[in-house]
Amino acid sequence: MKFQLADRVKRLPPYLFAELERIADEKQRQGVDIINLSVGDPDLPPPPFVLEALREESSNPKNHNYSFSQGELFFREAVAEWYKERFGVDLDPRKEVIALIGSKEGLANFARAFINPGDRVLVPDPAYPVYANGATLLNDGIPAPMPLLEENEFKPDLESLDLSGVKIMFLNYPNNPTGSVMNKDDLKAVVDLAREKNIIVCYDNAYSEITFDGYRAPSILEVDGAMDVAIEFHSCSKTFNMTGDRIGFAVGNSELIEGLRKVKSQIDSGPPVYIQKVAARALQSYVGGEPPGYIKWVNSIYAKRRDLLIRGLREAGIGVKKPLATFYVWMRCGKSSMEFASKMIEVGVLVTPGIGFGRHGEGYIRFSITQPKERIEEACERIKGALTR
Repeated sequence: MKFQLADRVKRLPPYLFAELERIADEKQRQGVDIINLSVGDPDLPPPPFVLEALREESSNPKNHNYSFSQGELFFREAVAEWYKERFGVDLDPRKEVIALIGSKEGLANFARAFINPGDRVLVPDPAYPVYANGATLLNDGIPAPMPLLEENEFKPDLESLDLSGVKIMFLNYPNNPTGSVMNKDDLKAVVDLAREKNIIVCYDNAYSEITFDGYRAPSILEVDGAMDVAIEFHSCSKTFNMTGDRIGFAVGNSELIEGLRKVKSQIDSGPPVYIQKVAARALQSYVGGEPPGYIKWVNSIYAKRRDLLIRGLREAGIGVKKPLATFYVWMRCGKSSMEFASKMIEVGVLVTPGIGFGRHGEGYIRFSITQPKERIEEACERIKGALTR
């Protein structure tokens, strides 16, 4: 028998990293030590108080029943309290907050709630692939690339955008993969444009708590008028190193939240209750909007790793700018990004080619600093050797 995929699945682009993964796997089988600087998965554990809460809450039999699709009220209240303390944003936990099984799920299901076939969706380029693929193509929308160029600090040029037929705009700052950031003036320009053109703004704020050198990331909901047009996605994955626990949340305009709730009510039963209880405790570890000492310590580790990697790249003759946020370093490689990544695999360093994030990512490489200092130092030595041959 022969089975045909749905047309929407056939439209998905090929997985550009498959060949690099195949080569890396072959190298490992040959005994080559691979240093993985490609994956954005924290290597540091969750805070001790999160692990203790997980042991306690998961051992309670009452916490193993179904949850509501919107999430338990206690969790939504914790999210609302966190937003009030962290960003100064008031939220109604019953109407303006929803729990997610990770923000990736929320982004895709939100698009499912609002995109009709043929709707144009502004997606950053380069960007996290889920915006164009999982959220847009799989919902029969049309991705409209929104170039993020180095000369504009990897921010969209709002005045140059073709907004005809646009239903949704995806934005992500602090940005993956570039590490670029936005301030409130930048966000106000986005909100003003969205209100004028009746465009939904999906703001992915997953990296707001991983910041350096005094920078403090805002929420788009801090901007006047944002509640009219915006929904913001967040999770505990990066903030509390809980990527595998799959717990996130979306907040914002009540009609947008309700649309997402309707889709989720047909698809899932919400995150596990015990995970919501753990996540609520994690959010409550903030005091007066300030993160607990553990998160500050983790950020200090990332900052040292960032500085170490950038110093090593510069010593190898590559100019690169320090990011103010995220655990990524975005570097212009001056050639085909796949060619550069392949060359790095030959010396046992796995990096992410920029072309995997979109056409405007070509010529760049993304490094992740989710490896110990010693591994980053060794990777830098290998990179220097590869580039000086």
